[in-house]
Amino acid sequence: MIVRDIKPEDHAQWEMLWEGYQNFYQVDLPDAATAASFARFFDAAEPVYAMVAEEDGKLLGLVHYLFHRNTWFETNVCYLQDLFTAPGARGKGVATALIEAVYEKARGRSAPRVYWMTQENNATARKLYDKVAEYSGFIQYRKNF
Repeated sequence: MIVRDIKPEDHAQWEMLWEGYQNFYQVDLPDAATAASFARFFDAAEPVYAMVAEEDGKLLGLVHYLFHRNTWFETNVCYLQDLFTAPGARGKGVATALIEAVYEKARGRSAPRVYWMTQENNATARKLYDKVAEYSGFIQYRKNF
């Protein structure tokens, strides 16, 4: 398995993983949002990126991350926004490899922090996250418009 930056020709396989991610979180994003997200990965003016885990030409997982300003640091921090492993590839180190790859990208940009959120009841993922990061104790609040 290798982890690499996403390529335009990954679109079809990426979209299948992206649909799996949405199904997991029980959301149905508009096609326009999906198209805009994929396009951003290849726009140098955008601070959002994607990597994929691949084995024998098949994508096993995806990670999306972005860099943004933060009032606690002089340099940008890294937000790991989306992480998904195909069901058949779970338990094989795909998610760990994707997280570690984001850590490397963050180090390369001198980001002092990588952070992410997950649902409180996502016990399987939280077991991994407890091994590769520390729980901050923060709770998210939001209001959609």
